Amino acid sequence: MERAEMLAYCLAKPGAWLDRPWEGDEVVKVGGRIFAFLGGNNGTPTVGIKCGPTREVADEWLHRHPDDASVMAYIGRSGWNTLRLDGGIDDEELTEAVDSSYDMVVAKLPKRERPTA
Repeated sequence: MERAEMLAYCLAKPGAWLDRPWEGDEVVKVGGRIFAFLGGNNGTPTVGIKCGPTREVADEWLHRHPDDASVMAYIGRSGWNTLRLDGGIDDEELTEAVDSSYDMVVAKLPKRERPTA
């Protein structure tokens, strides 16, 4: 999957919007919370997403895709992983992972911030 395709997929989610909170980084948010970190503007295309409610659950990705999944820096302990877009993870599995990350983040938003669509 191309980085631009993943960005478009993320932005098509209800209430999703693009933010650039740090120089050179793009994130996609719903409400005020990030559900996807888009990396690879100048290198390997990746997406950082919440892969489980706990580190133990998110570790399943590391076991299934040892060459294409890694614990995300700084927030990995909370179940976030970085997944390569141009590796061995098929596009359907990547989009399902984004869907799951989005759903987990939306579930934690206050009701007034949740998208209605």
